[in-house]
Amino acid sequence: MRKKWKRRILINNPVTLDRAQIGQDLRDGNQVIVQFSHPDYYDSILEEVDELCARLDDNFGVRFYGHYSLSFDGRTLQRIPHAKMLHLNCLAKAHNTEALAALEHLHSLHLGLYELENPDILGIDSLRSLRDLTIMSEKKTLNLQYFKEYPHLELLHVGGKVKNLDAVGDLEGLTYLALHSISKQPLHFVNRLKKLKHLRLLLGGREHIREIEENEIDDLEISRVRGLQDLSDITKFRALTSLTIEDQIQLQTIDFDREMGRLEELSISNCKGLARLSGMERLPSLRKLRIFKTAIDYDSFIRQKLPQALSELEFATSKSKVDQDIEQSLFQLGYRKWSV
Repeated sequence: MRKKWKRRILINNPVTLDRAQIGQDLRDGNQVIVQFSHPDYYDSILEEVDELCARLDDNFGVRFYGHYSLSFDGRTLQRIPHAKMLHLNCLAKAHNTEALAALEHLHSLHLGLYELENPDILGIDSLRSLRDLTIMSEKKTLNLQYFKEYPHLELLHVGGKVKNLDAVGDLEGLTYLALHSISKQPLHFVNRLKKLKHLRLLLGGREHIREIEENEIDDLEISRVRGLQDLSDITKFRALTSLTIEDQIQLQTIDFDREMGRLEELSISNCKGLARLSGMERLPSLRKLRIFKTAIDYDSFIRQKLPQALSELEFATSKSKVDQDIEQSLFQLGYRKWSV
């Protein structure tokens, strides 16, 4: 099933910290992130934030963002040495980023800088204990060769300009991988990730994903990948329970030519060239199906044999009158609308 993320509570530029409320929010199963958009807001409070970092687990974090017209000074991180979750994103520039080396307790890092100062930033020793990493580089080419020294990493979202992408395959404990704006580089390394359950391909460009062999991936999302036109090997993802395909204008057909016995949720949206969806009878566990803004003919589609387990079916064209008629038809056939 699709990975369930914790609710995130953001405390923006606080003057004081309500420790009781933060504690309650964490006990309720949320993430709590104290975030700052300018040095004026954190000049006098970071020591108190660090006290909480030391006392609380890695569901409590700190974020620095914005800093418009300024470059974030990484030496600021020396004031929160106990941080376990850190976000440095939506920042144009940062300097002294080697100060990340002082964060010996860091488990989760989200790094998104338009101008990444050091393309070898992953070589910093203290980062090798990370379990969760998001890192994006738009201007300089990020060197991923250091991943073979990240034995604890479970969640990775990486994107932009990168080299040595194949090193991702050395992350033997990886369960979640998102590749963002990475074009045409081969995906063979995914076959080495035996624990991988969630794979997201976002933006970038490639014609197919045929390099990925049979696997145990549970949740697959393909969204806005430029040029994608071939999903003929989709049944290699034999363990899928959730499949999401969005904004793939060149994709014309999806054919489930072998049984996918675990697939429970299928969502296809804004694939305007998609005219054929076949083999639905080979999805015996499918409970939820959404088809939105495709070229699939509803009358032809609904006449094919559909899975007996299917109970939630939504089919929409974005044409108001047509969609009203389809909704009424599906209601009469006993289907409910897709629920969250």
